[in-house]
Amino acid sequence: MTKSAAKAITVDRLVKTYRTPFRRTQVNAVRGVSFTVKQGEIFGFLGPNGAGKTTTIRMLMGLIKPTSGTASILGHPIPSRTARGKLGFLPEAPYFYQFLTVTELLDFTGKLFGLSKAERRKRSERLIALVNLEHAHSNALKSYSKGMLQRAGIAQALINDPKLVVFDEPMGGLDPLGRKEVRDIILSLRDEGKTVFFSSHILADVESVADRVAILTNGQIRQVGTIDELVDHRLRGTEIIFRRPSKLTQGEGNDTGEKEIGRTINVIKEQSLRVRERGNEWLCDLAADADVNEILSRALANGLRIISVAPIHDTLEDVFIRTAQNDDGKDTSTTGDKKGGQR
Repeated sequence: MTKSAAKAITVDRLVKTYRTPFRRTQVNAVRGVSFTVKQGEIFGFLGPNGAGKTTTIRMLMGLIKPTSGTASILGHPIPSRTARGKLGFLPEAPYFYQFLTVTELLDFTGKLFGLSKAERRKRSERLIALVNLEHAHSNALKSYSKGMLQRAGIAQALINDPKLVVFDEPMGGLDPLGRKEVRDIILSLRDEGKTVFFSSHILADVESVADRVAILTNGQIRQVGTIDELVDHRLRGTEIIFRRPSKLTQGEGNDTGEKEIGRTINVIKEQSLRVRERGNEWLCDLAADADVNEILSRALANGLRIISVAPIHDTLEDVFIRTAQNDDGKDTSTTGDKKGGQR
């Protein structure tokens, strides 16, 4: 099998059902999920809270047992000790002993993989630099911010030089700078030939790095494909931002100018699908077939200042929202048995 055809992850009709202890009902967290992840790609696993993303990841990592279905990691059926030695994992809310330094954390993790002392030191230094923690390498983890802890978690997931890296919400709770740092790390891992599988609900970040994505709602896969396959890039409209000029000086001619500006603004608003006011600026969304040139000419002729003109296209967020809204809406996550039905 060639590298291009090789699969890093294969999931076939995976199901996870929990039984509640007292009400004797079943919670169907994952319902027949199937997808594949190619080696060397960045794969985004998307879904709202409670969709089954983390449950699926935990089954793949061998932390919980599937109710039915099959899955394999790097060609090894789960759970597999051999596969675990070739992958790195960062859970959604990692916890590390707070009095360790990041250097000690990486040394401890390296020991679990049987790395020699010299190799642990070499890899730790490289990974600490990769995640930009050199300035805090001797500080206890309890002093780290949320973003720093995430980066420390990424470093420990890479200590064994894995072929596959699995991140569960790696950008959750991070500020824009922290999210950019994580995005850059994910892209660098792909450049090294590694496969990255990560879940997220921050769709703009996913769209900027993922080669392919899967959208999960209500425990089921709804869509799988590349960004170009899922997102319709045809023009949906045009956004114009214009600014009203400073108040004109008093005078008969200027009074006429004020009235004309007001009429022009009203005409633009009437032709807009949506209008938002921001201080002395108006943000107007026009339909795809609107005569943008005529509107711009009229605005400029009557003293309005054009701040920006930008096309409106679909985004991954638009696709995600439509997919969630088009879900059947039925509550199939919980079912009762014959002796103790759902209330």
